[in-house]
Amino acid sequence: MNIPQELKYSKDHEWVRIEGNTVTIGITDYAQSQLGDVVFVELPEEGAEIAAQQGLSVVESVKAVSDIYAPVGGKVIAANESLADAPETVNQDPYGGGWIAKLELTDESELAGLLDSEAYEKLIAEGGH
Repeated sequence: MNIPQELKYSKDHEWVRIEGNTVTIGITDYAQSQLGDVVFVELPEEGAEIAAQQGLSVVESVKAVSDIYAPVGGKVIAANESLADAPETVNQDPYGGGWIAKLELTDESELAGLLDSEAYEKLIAEGGH
């Protein structure tokens, strides 16, 4: 299972890349493997204000429809429009081209609630919850 060390993780299997005041969010390798083949990604609207734990996106796979929750709150400054034509990128490159949205962080203290790669690996080892 691929768990990049430089990223932070939520207990809901989202990853967060922190770059100054901007965070990029996607779903983890574990999450995409549980979902199966992704066939549609509903993206958030640019400019939307999203609170932590609020719905950010919906990922539809051959197995299920899953709500993706924002691990931290912020203003959507970019959505990965390429997923409209190639939703399978979430499966093929979850930590790269499969990102879902970029947010401008509203409260930096929310980052403290995220897991590091080691804690996330332990979560998966315990069954993913």
